[in-house]
Amino acid sequence: MATGAAGCAVAVQYVMKMLVDAMASQNNSNTAFFALGIFIALIAVESLLWRASGWLGCRATIGVGVDMRLDLFDYLNGHPIRYFSENLAGSLGQRITSTAGAFGAFMNTMVWRILPPCVDFVGALIVFSLVDTSMMLALAAAVVVLMCGLILFGERGRHLHRTFAAQSNQAAGDLVDIISNMWSVKAFSAHPRERGRLSGIFASEARAQQASWMYTERARFMHDIALWLLAGGMLTWAVTLWSRGGISPGDVVVVSALTFRILHGSRDMALSLVDLVQHFGVIDDTLRVVGQPQTVRDVIGAPALVKRGGMVEFRKVSFSYGSAGEALHEINIEIPAGQKVGIVGPSGAGKSTLIHLLQRLYDVNGGSISIDGQNIAEVTQDSLRRSMAVVPQDISLLHRTVMDNIRFARPDATDEEIFRAAKAAHCDRFIHKLSEGYNTVVGERGTKLSGGQRQRIGIARAFLKDAPIIVLDEATSALDTESEMEIQRSLVRMMEDRTVIAVAHRLSTLSAFDRVLVVDQGQIVEDGSPLDLRRQGSLFDRMWRLQAEGLAVENT
Repeated sequence: MATGAAGCAVAVQYVMKMLVDAMASQNNSNTAFFALGIFIALIAVESLLWRASGWLGCRATIGVGVDMRLDLFDYLNGHPIRYFSENLAGSLGQRITSTAGAFGAFMNTMVWRILPPCVDFVGALIVFSLVDTSMMLALAAAVVVLMCGLILFGERGRHLHRTFAAQSNQAAGDLVDIISNMWSVKAFSAHPRERGRLSGIFASEARAQQASWMYTERARFMHDIALWLLAGGMLTWAVTLWSRGGISPGDVVVVSALTFRILHGSRDMALSLVDLVQHFGVIDDTLRVVGQPQTVRDVIGAPALVKRGGMVEFRKVSFSYGSAGEALHEINIEIPAGQKVGIVGPSGAGKSTLIHLLQRLYDVNGGSISIDGQNIAEVTQDSLRRSMAVVPQDISLLHRTVMDNIRFARPDATDEEIFRAAKAAHCDRFIHKLSEGYNTVVGERGTKLSGGQRQRIGIARAFLKDAPIIVLDEATSALDTESEMEIQRSLVRMMEDRTVIAVAHRLSTLSAFDRVLVVDQGQIVEDGSPLDLRRQGSLFDRMWRLQAEGLAVENT
C-alpha cells in the first residue's frame, strides 16, 4: 500500500504537467478538465492508501513489539541464575523494551521513510526519460552519489550509536538498582554520594547521546548543501531547455517538482538509513547481552519428567563455577522416595550447589543426576521444576497480594487450599493482622514484610505445590528457633509421602529427619541418621556441640 501511495504521488506530478500544458494551449479546456479530474482522483487514492498503510502498520508494529518482548523474555529465562547475578535487572528490562521500540521504529522507517523515496526515484526517472534523457541520467548519477556518500558517512558513526545505546541501558539499570535499594541509601546517608555517582553516569550517557546526535546533524548539513547545488543545477538546466523551445512549461513544472521531491526524498532516505544504524546499535547491544549463548538448554525432543515417588540419585557428580576450582567432586547420593534428608556443612562446602544442580540451574561438569530413574539433563527443564517445590534462603516475592504470591505455586488452587497451606506454614496469624489480610500487596520483592514473614509465605507456597520433592535451602534461617522447629514438624507431618531435602543451618531442626548428609570441601564426608552421626563424634557432632554451646551462652 505504501508503494501504491508513493506511485500515486509521482503520477500526480505528471498529471500536473498535463494540466499546465493544456492550460498553456488555446482551445484545450476539455483536456485541462480531464487532467484536473485525474489529479483529484489520484490525490484521493493516495490519501486512502496512506491511511490503510498506517492502519496495517500500526497493527503489525504493535503486534511485533509484543511478540519480540515475549521472545526476548523467553530467551532470557533460559539463562542460568548466575547470569542474573552478573547483570542488573533494570538494565535487562530496559534492553528488552528498547529493542522492541527500536525494531518498531526500524519497520516504520522502512515502510514510510525509505520505501516511498525509492518509488519516487524510479517514477521520476521514468518521467524524466520522457522529458530529456540526459537530464534523467544526470539526476540518477547525482542521487546515487549523494546516497552512497551519506550511507558511508552514517556507517562510520555506527560505533557512536552503539556506545549511546549501551550507556543508556547501563544508566537505566543503575537507576533502578539504586531505587530498589533505597533503604540502604537512607540508612547509610548515601544520598549525596549516590546522587554524585548518578550525575557522573548520566553525564557519560549525555556525552554519548550528544556525539550520536551531532553526527546525524552533520549528515543533514552535508545533504542540505548537496540539495542546494543539485536543485539549482537541475532547475537552471530545465529553464534553459525551455528558453530554447526544447521542452514545454509543463515539463519545467514536473522537473522542478520531481527534483525537489527526489532530493528531499533522498535526504529522508539517507538520514533514515543513518537512523537505522542507530536502531541497529540498540538491537546489537541487546543481542550482545541478552542474546548470549544459553548454557543450560533442553535437548531436542526432550520428554517431560514423569512424576513418580521422588527418588533422587547423584552419580559421580562433579561441578565447578568457571575456573574457580571444583565446588563438588564425584558426589554419590541415593535418596529413596519419601525420605527426609538434611544437608549440613561449613560455609562454602557445596550445600547450595547440590540444590542448584538438582534444579538444573546449572549443568554438571561430570556424572549425572536422576529423579525416579530419569536423567534430569534429558527431560524438559519446566517439567523437572514442576516436580519439586523449592524454598530458597532469600525469598523474593512478587509485587502482588499475599494471596497471589502463595497461589503462584499452583494457579488452580482454591482459596481454602491456600488458607490450609498458610496455617501449616504458621503465617495465617500474621497475615490476618496485615492491613488488608490476604489481599495486602507485599511491595516490590516483598519489602513490606519482614524476612521471617517472607520465608513463611515461601514455605506456604511449597506446602501448596503438588510436588513429590520438597527442597529447602536454609529456608527457615530468618525464623526464631521455636518457629523453625514448629515448621519443621509441620513439614514432616504434611509431607510424609514426599521426598524432603533441606539445607539447614540450625542442626537441631533436623532431629526428626531420617538422614543427614555432611558436606565438606565439595564431598560427602558423613551420611547417617542424626543420632548415629552424633554418636560418631565426627564433624556433625562437633558442629552440633558448638551450636548447643552458643545457644547456652545466649540463654545465660
